[in-house]
Amino acid sequence: MFSFFKKKPQPDAAQAPAPSPEVSSGETPAAPATPARSVFSPSSWFGKGAPPAPAPAPAPSPAAEVEPVPAPAVSQEAPPLFNQPESPQPIPAEPAPPPVAAPAPAPAVPAPVPAPAQPERSGWLGKLKSGLRKTGNSITAAFVNAQIDDELYEELEAALLMADTGVKATEHLLEDLRRRVKSNMATDAGQVKVLLADAIADLLRPLEKPLVIGEYTPTVIMVAGVNGAGKTTSIGKLTKHLANEGASVLLAAADTFRAAAREQLLVWADRNTVEIVSQEGGDPAAVSFDAVNAGKARGKDVVLVDTAGRLPTQIHLMDELKKIKRVVNRADPTAPHEVLLVIDGNTGQNALAQVKAFDEALGLTGLVVTKLDGTAKGGVLCAIARERPVPVYFIGVGEKLEDLETFDAREFAQALLG
Repeated sequence: MFSFFKKKPQPDAAQAPAPSPEVSSGETPAAPATPARSVFSPSSWFGKGAPPAPAPAPAPSPAAEVEPVPAPAVSQEAPPLFNQPESPQPIPAEPAPPPVAAPAPAPAVPAPVPAPAQPERSGWLGKLKSGLRKTGNSITAAFVNAQIDDELYEELEAALLMADTGVKATEHLLEDLRRRVKSNMATDAGQVKVLLADAIADLLRPLEKPLVIGEYTPTVIMVAGVNGAGKTTSIGKLTKHLANEGASVLLAAADTFRAAAREQLLVWADRNTVEIVSQEGGDPAAVSFDAVNAGKARGKDVVLVDTAGRLPTQIHLMDELKKIKRVVNRADPTAPHEVLLVIDGNTGQNALAQVKAFDEALGLTGLVVTKLDGTAKGGVLCAIARERPVPVYFIGVGEKLEDLETFDAREFAQALLG
């Protein structure tokens, strides 16, 4: 806005030349006065075609600033015009006060620009509802033509257990629901359904946690999971999300056990235009060590380490996973900064068992839950929240890049119950 007020510099009063004869009318020049104020019309601030300003002139005397020169045709001492009805002349407008005598208007302040709204997640919520439809239909069916009685709670208990919510989480939800129904004096099944969504959201809220990038440079993220959980695909989607946010990513192909795992990660690296450290048939810990050092040397923001898929019962592979973590820590004493486990939402209670086993072995910091679309076992997140509340960073409901999104407890509860 400062460019709106830019003008040519005016000479100081002490250095101004003597007044011209037209201004002084032969009178003795007055003493140097305070520099005249510059008056800008609003149109000149914003460049809306105002007439050009007159050439700079010496500061007039105080008398010239206060008393305007009377027009020759109309005298200021003449009687009011309404006492001259016989005059054929139109009534002239009252002379406007001289602009120099008017106070300078306040600077125009541009209207504040509203902050951009947060991107809407309505499209994602629609995908989530569609993906959780099988799980939600079994629960919402209990509310059809139902009365608030013991039979309704029994049907809800069966539906929640069928959705792999787990015994402990189901008992907690039903107890919380009864309390909410009583305190809110609910009178129909529709109100109970809303209260159940609130109870589920409150149960899942401890799982909400953002993935922090930038506290360490590079941020080393170690990703584990069983075979077929979608681990490598989730790494590719996460890489895309990070790259879209402006983070530079380096991939480490430390999954040297599975055939074509290295080639699959190379495809994702090519799609996202990121660098990758790989070694065909090399030691997974050595590849991870080299990747962390390369990330530090190249100034990368994130190093994603893809490890081999394994079951918790495969002791030798679990020991190899622990070794990778130890070696990464040697390359960077603060790493790994995140240890993520990718679980398949279709596995239900098996997913809870995997979370417990990997958490005991590695100390998990977050989860990525995939394949929630088309499953009737989406209630497993309630079981995780009740028995092993490891934060859920992302959930996936499809194979596309945009089908992996951050977890929100309220959105999940609303999608689950429609």
